[in-house]
Amino acid sequence: MKVRVRNTSLKLVLQWAQHALFAGAILMLGYCGFVLVDTWIFQNQESAALDWFVPERPVTLPASLPTLPESVPAIAPDGLIGRIEIVRLGVSVVVVEGTSKRAFRRAVGHIAGTALPGQPGNVGIAGHRDTFFRSLRNIQPDDIITLTTLRGEYRYRVVSTKVVSPDNVAVLDPDESQILTLVTCYPFYFVGSAPDRFIVRAERVT
Repeated sequence: MKVRVRNTSLKLVLQWAQHALFAGAILMLGYCGFVLVDTWIFQNQESAALDWFVPERPVTLPASLPTLPESVPAIAPDGLIGRIEIVRLGVSVVVVEGTSKRAFRRAVGHIAGTALPGQPGNVGIAGHRDTFFRSLRNIQPDDIITLTTLRGEYRYRVVSTKVVSPDNVAVLDPDESQILTLVTCYPFYFVGSAPDRFIVRAERVT
């Protein structure tokens, strides 16, 4: 016994599939547009807020200070930390507290439990390899990284880079000196969830 599928039924199924795919594409484009606009607005608003409180020429605090000039208040999740800049790479991005998905979508995040700029120890900052930290693939020793906060400007010099596994948290261990560690996924052009982490280590300069 032969079963025949009517051409009209097949055409109807194909039409519905075409409409569904088209609608899905529109939704995806809309979401991408929302993310881009939301990120742009957030970066501009937070940069403007930072510039409002920071002088036109921020004070570069000496690295010899053992601690911040005053006690550090608690910073709420996604709260503004400052702005990180690497002039040679064209990087200028807002830093917020925490590493939530929302924080990573809008900015780069200060890793909870690590030091804050100006404190002795290791300042950990993480970001996505395919957005704000993509240019880190071209970073070189002696590049200068500047962290501008409400308390002043902190400058760091890149001393090394390396690739580690995701569970290697020793890269965030505190140091006697003031250290900055940047973390992003690796390889940079990997499709999907990248298996390793790219680490940039920098030391505070006077």
